Amino acid sequence: MLFPAQCRAARALLDWSQLELAEQAGVSVVTIRQLEAGVHALRKSTTAAVRFCLESAGVEFIDENGGGSGVRFKKRQRRQGPR
Repeated sequence: MLFPAQCRAARALLDWSQLELAEQAGVSVVTIRQLEAGVHALRKSTTAAVRFCLESAGVEFIDENGGGSGVRFKKRQRRQGPR
């Protein structure tokens, strides 16, 4: 699931405009506007494409766990090399 506020917050973390997200996700800017406004439910495949795009760019979605849903940057994996 992708809530409108999560989409807006994820874009803000990445410093992307609605147009940039639309281009990266392969959807129209109108679709992004509708998603973020919560006007009506979009197709699951469209929402999944937008979510995948944001996750691929480094955003992690936090599910509702009693403290509310949200977004954050993914934790970067440290490379372990010889010491």
